[in-house]
Amino acid sequence: MLKLSANLSMLFSHLPWPERFAAARAAGFAAVEIQFPYEHTVEQLQEWLSQHQLKLVLINAPAGDLMQGGTGLAGTPGKEAEFASGLQRCLHYATQLGVEAVNILPGRQAEGSRRTEALATLHANLHLAAGQLAQHGIRCTVEAINRHDMPGFLISTVDELQQLPDHPNLFWQIDLYHMARMEQPLASLLTEHWPRIGHLQFADYPGRGAPGSGSLDFASLFSQIKALPYAFWSGAEYRDNNGDMGWLAPLHAQQVGAALRD
Repeated sequence: MLKLSANLSMLFSHLPWPERFAAARAAGFAAVEIQFPYEHTVEQLQEWLSQHQLKLVLINAPAGDLMQGGTGLAGTPGKEAEFASGLQRCLHYATQLGVEAVNILPGRQAEGSRRTEALATLHANLHLAAGQLAQHGIRCTVEAINRHDMPGFLISTVDELQQLPDHPNLFWQIDLYHMARMEQPLASLLTEHWPRIGHLQFADYPGRGAPGSGSLDFASLFSQIKALPYAFWSGAEYRDNNGDMGWLAPLHAQQVGAALRD
């Protein structure tokens, strides 16, 4: 199933935050996602979502200094208390806003640390997050990010995702751009592993732009996702070009055509 959401942390980024919600609705999106919503109050977000009849489907748990080049929280020994505190803040936002999934970013391996220690910390934190989110009916996802854009990132391939702990509420977050950057086979990844995927994201490769700006065959990929029993969202998370949504036109045309045939 192909259900599209707009990542407002990257799309429509030339607009002030309130206007991004309006732009997403105008482009035809019914759902949005925000990487780190914590600069806004829950009440602000509720107002913007309600005003434009949008659903917030995904947020990230706080990741400490990760986006500033640090190691983050989830896989850093000694930061367990900070991770747990951030998870509680995230739960407040997720439950109040009706979020479907919370993404955990594993982070980078700390300089001078052992990978085995970092992974042990990550596994424990993922168990904690998956269990607590399950109590509220919220999926817990963990994302693989390529090591070219984020050197030292702990989890970057399907093989590494497969070595993460087994928990009924722990899913993979797969970004087609990051997987292409790591030379992972996208078609077989989707076909073989869709039951483990709790959220999809996409951008073209190599520039992380909109579909059609690079080398990925999105006509085929979107058709494949649409045919899968995968029931969750696929988030557009690419470097925006002033809100150009031209790639959506063929998908809208297909939907209109299907409706007419029905």
